[in-house]
Amino acid sequence: MPLTFRKSFRILPGVRLNINRRSWSITSGGKHGPRRTHSSTGRRTTSMDLPGPFGWRRTRTAKRR
Repeated sequence: MPLTFRKSFRILPGVRLNINRRSWSITSGGKHGPRRTHSSTGRRTTSMDLPGPFGWRRTRTAKRR
């Protein structure tokens, strides 16, 4: 089984810094309402929990130059 590394720090209320082996990201938003994540790799994700077993997610990846 491979070893993984992931750590999350709360910077401000509603803002988290997430670090893993290859990149880092900043997530803003809380449990209720939309969350936005911006990654160092160019990925931007907007997600939201909906009532029941439902969720919504939209991911955009920046084009490499």
